Amino acid sequence: MRIAIASDHAATDLKAELRDWLIEQGHEVADLGPDNNDSVDYPDFGYKLANVIADGTAERGVALCGSGIGISISVNRNPAVRCAIASEPLSAALSREHNDANCIAMGARLIGSDMAKACLTAFLETAFADSLPGGTGRHQRRVDKLSNPEV
Repeated sequence: MRIAIASDHAATDLKAELRDWLIEQGHEVADLGPDNNDSVDYPDFGYKLANVIADGTAERGVALCGSGIGISISVNRNPAVRCAIASEPLSAALSREHNDANCIAMGARLIGSDMAKACLTAFLETAFADSLPGGTGRHQRRVDKLSNPEV
């Protein structure tokens, strides 16, 4: 799978560890930065990640910052992206199964690397329920509304 990963300065160490682990798992990974712990603005990297998901360069995205909150907000500004914060595998799996999330966000200051890997595994291995035989379409109808809000 083609995966893009981005972070802010608070999550560069976790980003590097997850990037290397994903490559070991056989994935093609694009590291969108940053490359060091110098202070950066998370929206800049969240927007980069959202753009490569939206244009199809990457199939899935991993967004990391201190809490996972700020970068997930920036990634979700793009209507083609559905980024869910996960801190344990069930939330990661449900984000795929029910919401067809194409990006996962995690907080480097809140989650250890083993739990982050467990969340990523669940996120990458879970299919969207309505893409499977017997899917009812109820989830797709809701996902469609996320990209086309009537506000």
